[in-house]
Amino acid sequence: MKKVKIVTLFALLVAALLALGALSAPVYAETYSARAALLMDYDTGEVLFRQNADTRLQIASMVKIMTLNIIFDEIENGNLSEETEISVSENASSMGGSQAFLDAGCSYKAGELIKSIVVASANDSCVAMAEHIAGSVSNFVTRMNDKAEKLGMTNTCFVNCTGLPAPNQYCCADDVAKMFRELVGHEKFFDYSKVWMFDFVHPSGRVTELSNTNKLIRFYEGCDGGKTGFTSEALSCLAATAKRGNTRLISVVVGAPDSKTRNSQVSALLNDGFANYETKQYVFKENSCGYAEVRNGKEKTVECAPSEDYFLLTRKGEKKDVRCDFDIFSVPAPVKKGDIVGKASIYVGDELVKEINILAMSDINCRDFKDILDDMIQKW
Repeated sequence: MKKVKIVTLFALLVAALLALGALSAPVYAETYSARAALLMDYDTGEVLFRQNADTRLQIASMVKIMTLNIIFDEIENGNLSEETEISVSENASSMGGSQAFLDAGCSYKAGELIKSIVVASANDSCVAMAEHIAGSVSNFVTRMNDKAEKLGMTNTCFVNCTGLPAPNQYCCADDVAKMFRELVGHEKFFDYSKVWMFDFVHPSGRVTELSNTNKLIRFYEGCDGGKTGFTSEALSCLAATAKRGNTRLISVVVGAPDSKTRNSQVSALLNDGFANYETKQYVFKENSCGYAEVRNGKEKTVECAPSEDYFLLTRKGEKKDVRCDFDIFSVPAPVKKGDIVGKASIYVGDELVKEINILAMSDINCRDFKDILDDMIQKW
């Protein structure tokens, strides 16, 4: 009886300490039946929960996250347009698994192929795009691995652009989150990721009805994008993103036993994240933060702005003392738009956590003889 009383008293003491904030209770006491799971804050990249997150696993069609990153990079670099006609090879049209059933020898607009990849995970469209961009799938895969290295994906090796089973192809939940965060940064991704269902029209007039494999865009509040995957080796996989208020989260589940479990575990991670955390923005990219003095310029000052955003993730209800100090320089003409003209220093309490360049927002040329003469006339 005494033991029971002691245990009860200890439990009450712990509960009281937790309520007072003297102890920090883990937000995620649950473990997941999936082989790996992870929750990340999009804006800061901070990982809020991980389970076996660095274990090398098959990820099935989540490989296409990197395929899409390369495609959207090409669009943003001006090397590809959504209106570009893509010729489909016999090799591309012969892909198994999820597909748009492309006709070999026909041409399709890149935008339609991208939509079929994002919405319906079309393997044939992936190969057609890879061959167009890099000349061959092997060349494209090299670019995928190069991109993975740049993103710090240390437990990843791509062998194809589809995620179909292949020896020596692997990834991990940490790396999936990194490449999916990169994909979410491409605004055009959301032009396609929120599509629930569409008719894919072939050049012959034949129509293939495609529906989104990520059911959470319809059934989870705030979810506006994701990438699913399934093979018998990888089991059910999903990387999804959702936004509520200013907070955007990324949830990854690898190797769930079935799609229902996969969806529920991704949702559970997101629920815990939104319930316990919030993201606040303290610095706004390209928003004017003052003027820099320009010496010997046609204009005496140039408007300037931070080069990037700054976000801070906090527990809900947590108060943090955040201060942004703007040090704007005096600079000589000429000034080019994008030149560094200052520094923003961000402090949390007394700790310097981030420094951001402040950039000129316009060009300022040097004063010439006419400007000097005009000044003399005005002063006369």
